[in-house]
Amino acid sequence: MEYLIQWIIITPLLGYFTSLFVRESNERMMSRLAISTVFAQFGLVLSLLIMWILSGFRQTNITEITLYQNESYHFFIDLFLDKTSMIFLFVGSFLSMLVTVFSQYYLHKESGYKRFFNTILLFYFGYNLTVLSGNFETLFMGWEVLGLSSFLLIAFYRYRYLPVKNAVKVFTIYRIGDVGLLLGMWLSHHFWQENVTFLKMSDVFQVSEHIHTHSILGATIALCILITAWAKSAQMPFSFWLPRAMEGPTPSSAIFYGSLSVHMGVFLLLRTYPLIENQYSVKGLIILMGLFTAFVATGISRVQSSIKSQVAYTSIAQIGLIFIEIALGWHVIALIHFMGNAFLRTYQLLISPSTVTYKIREQFYHFQPRQKSLEDFFPKKMEHALYILCLKEWDLDNFMYTYFWLPVKWIGKKMDFITINKVYIFIVPILVTGIASYFLHIHFPNKITQYLPEFFGALALLLAIKAFSERYHVRMSLLLIVLNHFFIALAVSFNEHLNLTELLIYLSGVVIAGSIGFFAINRIKKLGEKINLLRFHGHSFEHPKIAMVFLIACLGLTGFPISPTFLGEDIMFSHIHEDQFILATLVSFSFVVDGLALIRLFAKVFMGPHSKTYHEIAYRSS
Repeated sequence: MEYLIQWIIITPLLGYFTSLFVRESNERMMSRLAISTVFAQFGLVLSLLIMWILSGFRQTNITEITLYQNESYHFFIDLFLDKTSMIFLFVGSFLSMLVTVFSQYYLHKESGYKRFFNTILLFYFGYNLTVLSGNFETLFMGWEVLGLSSFLLIAFYRYRYLPVKNAVKVFTIYRIGDVGLLLGMWLSHHFWQENVTFLKMSDVFQVSEHIHTHSILGATIALCILITAWAKSAQMPFSFWLPRAMEGPTPSSAIFYGSLSVHMGVFLLLRTYPLIENQYSVKGLIILMGLFTAFVATGISRVQSSIKSQVAYTSIAQIGLIFIEIALGWHVIALIHFMGNAFLRTYQLLISPSTVTYKIREQFYHFQPRQKSLEDFFPKKMEHALYILCLKEWDLDNFMYTYFWLPVKWIGKKMDFITINKVYIFIVPILVTGIASYFLHIHFPNKITQYLPEFFGALALLLAIKAFSERYHVRMSLLLIVLNHFFIALAVSFNEHLNLTELLIYLSGVVIAGSIGFFAINRIKKLGEKINLLRFHGHSFEHPKIAMVFLIACLGLTGFPISPTFLGEDIMFSHIHEDQFILATLVSFSFVVDGLALIRLFAKVFMGPHSKTYHEIAYRSS
């Protein structure tokens, strides 16, 4: 069984790397490679399912690789198989196979045919890693891969305005959810005093003992995980992102936002349920939000003019009910509900183009007036008010813009006085002074030292916000992101004297990725291209290789699991003490805003309508 679990994760990754060497024009080879990969994966999953049943449904935990270990911290890749992961794995492999075969014909002659299958194979790898993860660190690796592949598939039509804009918007919600997961991981280290595995967490008696002695800490971890699950599964108040994600091709909408990716919040709650089981206030909150989401999403789905948006909101409503079932402890019903919802939404989305054609023809030849519905029994004022609310999607988009985007933009605008020269004159000397004090072991008075971690953490967050809100200079934004990572390392080093090896692990990834990013931007400049952050430039149309290099640099800087930065970020959190919630929050938001700023940089420079007028430009409403 252990070898099968390993190969289920490795197979789509091997398929992804192999697909990189297939020529763009060779559709047949690309589709055959993708289909053979998912069929092989489905065969492995079926074999694992049979062996798992014959073994008496035995839970299996595999500790794969130790990436880093010291006296107080152990970072390792861990895999775990139980009933929940087996069901998610089977549904995912079957639907992946179905959608891949469908995409072979649906995307024929489509520009970006190879890019689509590359991203789908990357998604399969991230999905398998997530559902088979045995600890929070492994889960977070798969979580990040899912987020990246979501962004790339929503922005599949990358030379149009709306797909790119909506991809950035969806990625923003994903990053908000990442705050909860980062803080939950950090608090769980202190809660368990170790890098706990999900196998150990499944011991309900041991978990209840920990919660009894650390009730506030346990409730905080549960709330952090709940925020992540809400964001990933498009529950209130994050529901508006799911219809926007339908800008991608129909097959990706089916596999991502109809069946698999959107149910990852369900998986997270099922996996961490022992933390919630004896916390009735948290369970009550899940039930209330699930009911509210189901009610609102049902109403919104009934007034949608787009069939994909209607399916999206219907799926949101069903997931709200699944959350209620989990909170009530009805896990078998929740898993059955998940399977039914996943299969139904995939089917509905795959046939949606044909359904639209049939409906148009049916209305043209067989029009019938609308029959009475449930809303007609309401008082007219209530009926009309509900209609307007649902038509405006309860103004959720504006709610997020007002309470998240505007404060960040307001802070960034107040920092417009910062220029590249002032960065070198004021900010870099502060950083150099802090680094010198670290290496020279200069001791400040205790009254000053106790505030330095929060001071440098706040400064790091401000730099990240300024990088995100910068409207003109690409290189300045990139420089601020690199400096942000250095200030985070400085904040944690004042909090607790770090091992030099740990600093090198973290900052080496930052320096290498930052250098690659500067190289890519300078290369674009040397080619005579004008770039700023006021508009989309679409330079990937003429410079796809530079775009790929810059994307890799952005991933390295944001802590994607391809560089030492990912491991370094986790090491930084391991040195933040249990009572330093402010510092942990500042660092978490810094990492999140960094990721948003980098994706915004990539989107503005290399995606969207091309800045040169001799290229075809799609309408903004396309």
